[in-house]
Amino acid sequence: MASISHCPVAFGGASASDLLGSSSNGVSGMPLRTLGRARLGTRRRDFAVVAKMRKVKKHDHPWPDNADPNVKGGILTHLSHFKPLNAKPKPVTLEFERPLLDLEKKINDVRKMANETGLDFSDQIISLENKYKQALKDLYTHLTPIQRVNIARHPNRPTFLDHVFSITENFVELHGDRSGYDDPAIVTGIGTIDGRRYMFMGHQKGRNTKENIQRNFGMPTPHGYRKALRMMYYADHHGFPIVTFIDTPGAFADLKSEELGQGEAIAHNLRTMFGLKVPIVSIVIGEGGSGGALAIGCANKLLMLENAVFYVASPEACAAILWKTAKAAPKAAERLKITAPELCKLQIADGIIPEPLGGAHADPSWTSQQIKKVINESMDELMKMDTQELLKHRMLKFRKIGGFQEGLPVDPKKKVNMKKKEEPTRKTPDLNIEDEVKKLMQQRLDAKEPSVTPPLSGMDEMIEKLKREVDREFSEAVKGIGLKDRLMTLRGEFSKVNSPDQLVHPTLKGKLEKLRDELNQGLSAAPNYESLKYKLDMLKELSKTKSLAEKSNKGATLKQEINKKFAEVMDRPDIKEKYRALKAEIENVGVSTVQDLDHELKEKVVKVKKEIELELANALKSLGLDVEVVKLKAKELSEQTSFSDVKVKIEELNEEIKEGIESVVKSSDLKEKIELLKLEVAKAGKTPDAVSKNRIAALEQQIKQTLAEALDSSNLKEKHEKLKAEISKTIESSGGLDGSLKTQYEPRVEMNVGANRTFA
Repeated sequence: MASISHCPVAFGGASASDLLGSSSNGVSGMPLRTLGRARLGTRRRDFAVVAKMRKVKKHDHPWPDNADPNVKGGILTHLSHFKPLNAKPKPVTLEFERPLLDLEKKINDVRKMANETGLDFSDQIISLENKYKQALKDLYTHLTPIQRVNIARHPNRPTFLDHVFSITENFVELHGDRSGYDDPAIVTGIGTIDGRRYMFMGHQKGRNTKENIQRNFGMPTPHGYRKALRMMYYADHHGFPIVTFIDTPGAFADLKSEELGQGEAIAHNLRTMFGLKVPIVSIVIGEGGSGGALAIGCANKLLMLENAVFYVASPEACAAILWKTAKAAPKAAERLKITAPELCKLQIADGIIPEPLGGAHADPSWTSQQIKKVINESMDELMKMDTQELLKHRMLKFRKIGGFQEGLPVDPKKKVNMKKKEEPTRKTPDLNIEDEVKKLMQQRLDAKEPSVTPPLSGMDEMIEKLKREVDREFSEAVKGIGLKDRLMTLRGEFSKVNSPDQLVHPTLKGKLEKLRDELNQGLSAAPNYESLKYKLDMLKELSKTKSLAEKSNKGATLKQEINKKFAEVMDRPDIKEKYRALKAEIENVGVSTVQDLDHELKEKVVKVKKEIELELANALKSLGLDVEVVKLKAKELSEQTSFSDVKVKIEELNEEIKEGIESVVKSSDLKEKIELLKLEVAKAGKTPDAVSKNRIAALEQQIKQTLAEALDSSNLKEKHEKLKAEISKTIESSGGLDGSLKTQYEPRVEMNVGANRTFA
């Protein structure tokens, strides 16, 4: 409503009658002249009339002041808000079009130079133009799927209304869903092509930022789909064929749309379109995203522009789901089969409408005329069908999508790309394993009684089952942290060189150690790390229990055999006779303690004791046991503590020397020399020649020298000399030993370099 503002006007007496006398209207149903002559009382009074109007926002009516009745599309075209843009859209160049932009810039520069200098550069311009046309042709005839997606999303690509106003003689837009809403993202209206009326509906994107915000970037709400549904019923009632234009990234998925029934609105449209008794043709002019596109796309014929795409999920969304990053969108676009040629091969699309080279930079009128031609041809074909045939044709079009026949041979090209069938892995529930382990542990506790035998057979089966579970969990963990491919590659390389006669190359060994370090560092980040750790702990505990059970069983058996042998020895008649004779002789003497026996009787006791010990030792040797009889004197017993202290110190020094040598060996220089020595020994074999012997000797000398320098630089040598003096002092104080202590605990490091060869 226009805004009109009046200032308060005050007037009285005669002047008011003069002002109002020219009006033919009345006040309160009375003529103004009669009002002026009426008696208002005995005394004449002045009066005032005040008029105020509320200020409102001025409404921008699409109807112009001077409407042209001869405008294209009819005079009602003025009612549409879709007007030509005041400014030319800003050119947008896609990434893969940059080489064309560089050529175009060169052509413009040469033309500018020709105009400024007046020289003739026509040959150069023609050459550059030919080069530009060839590059344009090569580029747009070999587009990748992701490039077609970018073309379909181009901001300057012609919209639904651009095509409609270009192909129709008359077009009137119809608004509203009859529930109080009108979604600008879906436009509907009636138009004529070659005298035939059609109901047009389609997604409308904006041509600039302002229009995109107004049109919600072509993403409809439930109101838009209900508006389209109303127009479908209208077209079905009046017998108008329906033409839909699809160009949307998808239905608007905000909270309000979901509350208003976005899914229900789309589903209602799908159900209704399969029952409409008029022909339906759908044309994908940009991108067709998921159910938001299908809600107006259940047609008898689905046609696509050459650079349009039709998908259930955008390449970016698919890449984020499958490859965890949107950067894999080109790969996803290729796998999804979303372009017009691929969808025609799959019999989802029924035809391709050609586009001029250049995409959004080309003249859109040529594409619009191609669309008009295809609409006429498709409608001429569909209008020949009766109602039942038309409905069946629409139903069969969608029923055949995705159909297949069993038993037919698979195309070899498809078979190569098929994923190989994986062997099913038997997964044992963690709860069952835990219960079985607890049961075995309880049986193990019960088995400590002599009458119960430990259940080793069941324990072996459980250990094997746990090993399989740990292997499976480990494989899943490696896959989860992204090291599966590298592990398989290294496993293949390692299997090639893993033979008894061939050693691993240092480079491959370095790769293996690097992968091992990465695996150890990243294993805790694996999704199933807790499950893997739990099962591994169970396996360790069960293995330890099995080892203890085996030792216990072996000890119990050995104990029984020893007792049996001892009983056999003591039950021998000669041993019994000697024992009884000695016992009777001692009883005849009548002494109560061993100290009271005379020397001769003591010697007899010792002799019988030695004979019995010898027989028992022979019995133990028959069982495969070594018997060592140690006689400790009082002095030796007192000195046992000093020997133990010396041995502990020797062992500690050996550990320090071993750690020092290992740290030196881990250095890159010495490590490479050792690996080279191994390779030389492996190449030389059992009968090396003179050259190989010299190389091996030189490498051994270098390694020994490096180790000696490393040990001399540390304080290990001083500790060794100090401990050596302490050992000599202990030996002298003990009356001398056979040197076994020194030789047994002398520090020594041996390295195995292959081919049964070691050096210390």
